[in-house]
Amino acid sequence: MTQNFSQDEIDECKDTFCLFDRKGDSCCAAEQVGDVLRALNLNPTLDTIKKVCGGKDKHCRITFEQFMPMYGDADRSKDQGTLDDYLEGLKVFDKENNGEISSAELRHVLTNLGERLSEDEVEACLAGFEDASGNVCYEDWCKHIMKLPDYAN
Repeated sequence: MTQNFSQDEIDECKDTFCLFDRKGDSCCAAEQVGDVLRALNLNPTLDTIKKVCGGKDKHCRITFEQFMPMYGDADRSKDQGTLDDYLEGLKVFDKENNGEISSAELRHVLTNLGERLSEDEVEACLAGFEDASGNVCYEDWCKHIMKLPDYAN
C-alpha cells in the first residue's frame, strides 16, 4: 500500500484524509476523493478521479488504506498539466501578446469547453483578477489557481 511513500508523505496524507471524515468512522465518501487529492496539492481531472476510484458508488465509504493506492495513481497521472501547459494554452487568446486575455473570452472558455464550470465557479475563480479594461493577466491567474508557492518557472 505505502511502499513508494516516505513516512512524512504517509502522515500528511493521513492527516489530510482525516479532515474529510465527516462521520468519525475513519473513512471518507468516494465523492470526496477528488477534494482530498486537491487538498494534497494534486490537480486531477474528473476523468483521473473516476479512474482512480474504479467506478465506486459516490456514497461508498473509502478507508485510508483504500485511498493510498488512489493517491499514488493520481500522483503518477499524466493528466494533471503543468503551469507551462496552461500558459501555452491561454496564449492562443492573447491577441496583443501582452500577457492579458479578455475576461469575457476566459469566462466563455471556462463555462463551455472541457470540464465546464458554473457561472458562480467562474466568478469565484476570476475574483480580483479582472482589471478595469476587462482583462486578466493569465499568468498570475494560473499561478493563483494552481496555488504555486514559487512564481519562478
